[in-house]
Amino acid sequence: MNRVESLLEELKNSLRDNQVSQNGTLLEQHSHDESYHKPSPPDIVTFPESTKDVETIVKIANAYDCPVVPYGLGTSLEGHVIPYDQGITVDFSEMNQVLDVRESDFLVKVQPGVTRSQLNKELKKYGLFFSVDPGADATLGGMAATNASGTTSVRYGVMRDQVRDLEVVLADGEVIHTGNLAQKSASGYNLNSLFVGSEGTLGCITELTLKVYGIPEHIVAARASFLSVDDAVEAVVSTLQAGVPIARVELVDEPSMKQANLFSETNYKEEPTLFLEFHGNEPGLKHDVEFTQEIVKDHNCEEIYFEDDNAARNRLWEARHNLAYAYIHGNPGKKLMVTDVCVPISELAGAIRHARESIDSLALNGGILGHVGDGNYHILLMMDLDDPDEVKKAEQLNEQIVEYALEKGGTCTGEHGVGVGKMKYQEKEHGPALKVMEKIKHALDPAGRLNPHKLVHNREETL
Repeated sequence: MNRVESLLEELKNSLRDNQVSQNGTLLEQHSHDESYHKPSPPDIVTFPESTKDVETIVKIANAYDCPVVPYGLGTSLEGHVIPYDQGITVDFSEMNQVLDVRESDFLVKVQPGVTRSQLNKELKKYGLFFSVDPGADATLGGMAATNASGTTSVRYGVMRDQVRDLEVVLADGEVIHTGNLAQKSASGYNLNSLFVGSEGTLGCITELTLKVYGIPEHIVAARASFLSVDDAVEAVVSTLQAGVPIARVELVDEPSMKQANLFSETNYKEEPTLFLEFHGNEPGLKHDVEFTQEIVKDHNCEEIYFEDDNAARNRLWEARHNLAYAYIHGNPGKKLMVTDVCVPISELAGAIRHARESIDSLALNGGILGHVGDGNYHILLMMDLDDPDEVKKAEQLNEQIVEYALEKGGTCTGEHGVGVGKMKYQEKEHGPALKVMEKIKHALDPAGRLNPHKLVHNREETL
């Protein structure tokens, strides 16, 4: 009996048969995420139903010196969940219970396999909602692991801002809590912020306590078209400077508006466009809407339409959220590469202009969109993975926009995370601080078994 067979037998003896699998289809399903990175299947897929199950899996993995890779829904975009060293993939889909809603504290406790839409369906009964909206219906454990953000971050913040406490199984099988239920604390290191965004390299998240919000009394969405991307970005900056409490503000460039119209069967103006949303009470929103109209007109806004009807508002945001699928549908046979960077808002117009010039100069097919309220933008790039020249150009584009962002005081990724795709930029971005991160990784996972070769190098790789 070889090592993997022995590992499989021990897992099956310690868990139920349906919690452990070597089914070929399941192995293939867990060999990739939604990125363009090369797939690699695990040896075994496990489906824990409790924290105790995760403890058991991690301890058995330790005994066999076996890698452990946590897995949510596989919606990540930089190869985070690809098990390049094989080993055990821990699929959290069976840990999908909303455990406690504390409506008076505006808190909810969930297992990691709960999805964003599942949680909001449950919270609606209490007049509450969870704010982080990355577009994909990802699991909350995965969203915490990658510090997800999205369209609402300009108003409500990113995933790191919502986490009050995590239950985590560490590399040695010990279970810890990183926070508590209190609104603030001056006690100890901020372990919440350490584990949020750690991409499964420091521990397996088995429970989350999250902040939630009251559903707004009134919501108004808008679509504003501009002559140029610069005008659109400057309009956003002016709106934020004026103190308008905007809940969402998304930029979609001209090529992406064309793809949106084709895919979503809309007839929106095919110019640089802002998708906006305002939350509040009706009198307050009336003032915000009127003020925003005045601001965007000062920045060459050609037309602006407001929608307070729920169906029309949903149609608007579906067109925005479906942009990735619009590009895929419009380019059969090609693979989507999605990359992102984040810059100070004052540098955003120049960064987007630079990105468009880079796309055009390399003769690539791509669109630009972004959460312009916080300086984060994305490139949706279609490429033929069988064409080495096109792949090389795509990598060159990625490097160009990252270099530009770092030069302007930004970061190589605003929300997609590092995974394997952005590891090569970590030293340039963080300098000596990267060594501190590697020391933390070694202290918590000295054998380097937790999601190896992601986010930071294991210590032995840097010696």
